[in-house]
Amino acid sequence: MGDILSQNEIDELLKALNTGELDVQQMNTKTEEKKIKIHDFRRPSKFGKDHLRTLNVIYDNYARLVTNFLSGYLRALVQVDVISVEPIAYYEFSNSLSNPAVLAVVDFAPLSGSIILEVAPSVAFALIDRILGGKGLPMDKIREFTEVELAIIERIISQLLNLMREPWENVVEVKPRLEKIETNAQFAQIVSANEMIALITLGTRIGEVEGMVNICIPYMAVEPILSKLSTKYWFANNEKEPKPEDKKTIEQKIQNTKIPISVILGRTTIQVADLIEMQCGDVIPLNTNVNGKLDVLVGDILKFYCSPGVKKNKVAVKITDVIRREDE
Repeated sequence: MGDILSQNEIDELLKALNTGELDVQQMNTKTEEKKIKIHDFRRPSKFGKDHLRTLNVIYDNYARLVTNFLSGYLRALVQVDVISVEPIAYYEFSNSLSNPAVLAVVDFAPLSGSIILEVAPSVAFALIDRILGGKGLPMDKIREFTEVELAIIERIISQLLNLMREPWENVVEVKPRLEKIETNAQFAQIVSANEMIALITLGTRIGEVEGMVNICIPYMAVEPILSKLSTKYWFANNEKEPKPEDKKTIEQKIQNTKIPISVILGRTTIQVADLIEMQCGDVIPLNTNVNGKLDVLVGDILKFYCSPGVKKNKVAVKITDVIRREDE
């Protein structure tokens, strides 16, 4: 907020304008300065803003797939988000790595060259701990990985690489394949030190453990498809109209989907001593009225009320009320 002029300052300003000491047009004229952008000829940026935006879109979809996969696989709360997509020199990436590290060298066929999937040690140990039945607590001290732990990490990374196919399919059908896992950055030199790369940083949270997953894509690997790394091209392919065959296939899959349905006859609470002494013919009173309605669960969701009965000499139920609809 600017300073407020006093009445004396306003009078002096009006007086100067009347006497011609100040020119209104000169006050309104603003000096336009040219904005200078620094360019390093030793390290030119080969990735355009449009290329980086497309990579951001691709790996934003990839982050969602990884979140869903790891949440189900680990039976834990997992969140993966894209933090940044930036072009840097390869030596900046390699110099930032600490030992031990989890560096997966990946063959990015049909594109030439390899990419690197780097997993922070804290995230890697949390993955191993959860898979082996632990709670995924953070490590007190980072240590070297054992042969068994590296085998587990190799299996997880192979599954994560399979998830990378779908986000890339609108640009090119990639078939990433794990070549090797290195724990020392010196043995994972895939390009020259000054080669430009696109570094995609994914923030990863597994329970209480937080860390980074970095994906290093050299410029030379995506150079043949650089024209396709455009948001216009990407969304143009993404907005294709669905075919009637696709709609019919989806409808058939939905109709053939099997879902578990259960009916709760009633609930009660008994003591362990009564449960141990229970014999054939004993009666357990439930909290349901004889003429009351029973709960029908679809999965774990209460969807209907019903009344019990018999149909063709088989125990059956009759739906009496629908208590929840998808369109409500």
